[in-house]
Amino acid sequence: MKNSAKGFTLIELMIVVAIIGILAAIAIPNFIKFQARSKQSEAKANSKAMFTAEKAFYAEKDRWSTRVGEVGFAPERNNRYNYFLGGSTQDSRSTTLATTGTQATAISADSFKGYTTTTTSTFGSTCGVTPAAPTTQTTVADWAGSAIGNIDSDTVLDAWSISTQTRNCSSGDNIGPVAGGEAVNEYNDVNH
Repeated sequence: MKNSAKGFTLIELMIVVAIIGILAAIAIPNFIKFQARSKQSEAKANSKAMFTAEKAFYAEKDRWSTRVGEVGFAPERNNRYNYFLGGSTQDSRSTTLATTGTQATAISADSFKGYTTTTTSTFGSTCGVTPAAPTTQTTVADWAGSAIGNIDSDTVLDAWSISTQTRNCSSGDNIGPVAGGEAVNEYNDVNH
């Protein structure tokens, strides 16, 4: 009688484990990079919403405003980015209820959900406009805002800006002319 044992040998199992390990070593860094890029879409979408709110306010009042409540800009909770309309007085998103003061000029990242908040509202602009809006009482031709946040586990911040001006970017992800109203990734944390 022939004894036919069925199953895999230890060598065959070790080869399969090694192949899975190699595939995981290749796939995980790429997955993390794609995940970070998807988180950047929050900054782009909310920057456009911030720009639209400012343009609507300007059309109605004939001036720009740095006050979040006055403009009507309020991104949904669970935001990873800090949004600055021209100052660093932030609303509070550290408890279950978000509170926006009458003088708030920025939206903080949702620290209640564990995201990093920052009071840094400016950074080295590569597009010719420092993201800072005028005071609420000044009527000027242009406005700029910014979104700054930590989208991965390092200490480097991802920085976006948006402006009513057409800008000429000298470095970063958007080299060349950028039309007013387009969000620009000033410092891409994913690529550094």
